[in-house]
Amino acid sequence: MMIKRDKKNSPTIAPGMDDQEELNQEASQEEIDKGDYTSVTTLSLDENDPS
Repeated sequence: MMIKRDKKNSPTIAPGMDDQEELNQEASQEEIDKGDYTSVTTLSLDENDPS
């Protein structure tokens, strides 16, 4: 039996959430102590054309 998988395999955020606000929110000390947090890395491309 072959299982069809969704080719779209990107992270998602629940509709209605302000993703920038949520991703920039710092974890509380209690959350850190419990290990209930996620490290977030932001990648920004410099699109300046040097020519």
